[in-house]
Amino acid sequence: MTTPHNIETICQQLTTDGQPITFPAVAAAAEVSRTTLYRNPELRAVIEEHRHRSHDPRTLTSTITEIDHLRTALNALADRVRHQEERLRRLEQPTRRRTS
Repeated sequence: MTTPHNIETICQQLTTDGQPITFPAVAAAAEVSRTTLYRNPELRAVIEEHRHRSHDPRTLTSTITEIDHLRTALNALADRVRHQEERLRRLEQPTRRRTS
């Protein structure tokens, strides 16, 4: 029986050998059909994750760039949250009635 662990091992071996991670390559190495890999969500997820990692190598420069993008997005989100909190405080203040 093919398990996610077996597929993980096959994907790692393909990466080590410098081979592309494809469903046909993994199916041949695991001695199962491609259909089996496509239809089993766990097995498919393992392969897709390895395919993504092989196309997106983590270099220091790419990691720094990604952190900068995430920091920018986080700061924008924090600004929105502060703005919404200010609006809520204004809405929650008791309305003052003018006394004549």
